[in-house]
Amino acid sequence: MEFDGNLKDLGAVDAQALIDRVLGLPDELWRANQYRQNAYSVHEHTESLVMVFCNGWPDMTVSKESAWDDLHDLAVPLMQNILQAHYPPGGTILRAMAAKLKPGGVITPHRDTHQSFVASHRIHVPITTNAGVRFMINGRPHRFTIGHAYEINNQRNHSVMNTGKEDRITFIFDYLPPDPNGAGPQVSA
Repeated sequence: MEFDGNLKDLGAVDAQALIDRVLGLPDELWRANQYRQNAYSVHEHTESLVMVFCNGWPDMTVSKESAWDDLHDLAVPLMQNILQAHYPPGGTILRAMAAKLKPGGVITPHRDTHQSFVASHRIHVPITTNAGVRFMINGRPHRFTIGHAYEINNQRNHSVMNTGKEDRITFIFDYLPPDPNGAGPQVSA
């Protein structure tokens, strides 16, 4: 969603239980859902634990995906806490996943142009990071701190590079606020 600036620090969040869970999951779960990697070339160096995903627009279907059972008990309360503190109630979580960028991996500069991205808030909660991670938005570098949540302006060019020796993992979710006119989807995971 477009807003003034590149990044909003939404403040401290208690994500430790989710961090521990994500880091404890076996490697094969990261490869169970390859849709993003196959559909979007910018994600070719990533792996994902996809909980919730949206198809279609404006008539859409939000479905529980392969990582729902592994993460929902910890991720849903975290998302609800962030949403209650910063966004209007009654909207829809369109996507939710942990995304891993491997050492040496790059997510090339891009904008999230699909209408669902234009209309929704893209929120990041860092799980791991390292000194070699460079997250660029609109030509400016940004550092994410574990224990904070951030909204990125996904309508501006953004990219990520991991020159470190460890994975960079982020929990990402997209929140579509309620339509002020009462129309539109009201699906929730």
